[in-house]
Amino acid sequence: MATSKYFKHNVRSEQSLVESLVIESLQFYGQDLYYLPREIVNKDKVFLDDVPSRFGEAYKIEMYLDGNQFEGEGQLFQKFGIEIRDTATFVVSIKRWKELIGRKLTENNFRPREGDLIYLPMSNSIFEIMKCNNYDPFFQLGQLPTYKLTCELFEYNDEDFDTNIANIDNIEADGAFQYSLTLDSGSGFIIGETVTQAFSTFSMKGEITRWSDSDKVMHVAHAGSTDGTFKEFGTTKLVVGGTSNKSATPTLVQELQKIQNDAQNKIFDDFESDFLDFSESNPFGDMS
Repeated sequence: MATSKYFKHNVRSEQSLVESLVIESLQFYGQDLYYLPREIVNKDKVFLDDVPSRFGEAYKIEMYLDGNQFEGEGQLFQKFGIEIRDTATFVVSIKRWKELIGRKLTENNFRPREGDLIYLPMSNSIFEIMKCNNYDPFFQLGQLPTYKLTCELFEYNDEDFDTNIANIDNIEADGAFQYSLTLDSGSGFIIGETVTQAFSTFSMKGEITRWSDSDKVMHVAHAGSTDGTFKEFGTTKLVVGGTSNKSATPTLVQELQKIQNDAQNKIFDDFESDFLDFSESNPFGDMS
């Protein structure tokens, strides 16, 4: 038997009602989150990847955390330390998405993309979108009212954050590999500007993440040489700010590797001494 000719699924007035109810529910029970679109900086034409990604915009929008908790494997103790494998599913209205975000971006029919980020202020954590599903619920009253975003906890990998939201941009300042430059003089450098140190055949460039007039110490992230080989900042050439046009010469250049400060070498050394006895001929096998 065919479907009833007296009932239609795609009545616009009913679709608008459901859409409004979905938006109202998300605004009641959801949270204000920030959506960060990933910007392509230097696309690898072979592997179609973009290693030096940048996040320069953050758009506030209400989303609902499906299940009201994080999922995934949680905290796992691995041989290299504790690894957090939280996952989350966020629900957002398609109509509100288009109003607040989609229409502001240049790409046609822009939807939440895999690889973009979502910042959750409640837990001060960032999740990376792994899958965008707009078929759940499946054509309710003949339309698709929501996006359902399956996400995993984001792991920082030298991305550039310039959103002007302190809690987000601090991820770069805390996690990026940086150089500490102690300058001989100078004032007025601007956090976020690019600094250049020119040598005879190449230049060193990087982004300022910290600058202090009192001690003349500058932290520079995303540093690299223009000739594509590994180089470091020196103490014989001026460092020039690209926006402020201020300049000074470093008297001391140090690497800031905060990961090393948090390394668990001593913990593992102490831990193994409790059950491994290297005075034995075979500490990993049966006693002989």
